[in-house]
Amino acid sequence: VQLQASGGGPVQAGGSLRLSCAASGRAFSRLAMGWFRQALGKEREFVSVISWSGSSTYYADFVKGRFTISRDNAKNTVYLEMNSLKPEDTAVYYCTGSNVFRTRDHDYWGQGTQVTVSS
Repeated sequence: VQLQASGGGPVQAGGSLRLSCAASGRAFSRLAMGWFRQALGKEREFVSVISWSGSSTYYADFVKGRFTISRDNAKNTVYLEMNSLKPEDTAVYYCTGSNVFRTRDHDYWGQGTQVTVSS
């Protein structure tokens, strides 16, 4: 499975962005999909995950109520809607795929898309 994330860019605090991740390969609909992020000088951290069917989702505490993950299996695409963005959300966001619905040790990783939130 290859993953291509897009939709990042600069945004002001309080604004919104929607990240997209297009997946190639027939296994997409059987994978849990997720997003991780890594800020400059910090360790990579889990953001959100969605089950293969879309019926289950899980979020890191710091994005609950602000970010929404969704997927369209017909389009092999997963999304991350980000609202009420804060400067501390600035990071490279990575799209991931996992054979297990979990918040770590994902199996497939995309190249990342930069999100920069200015105050």
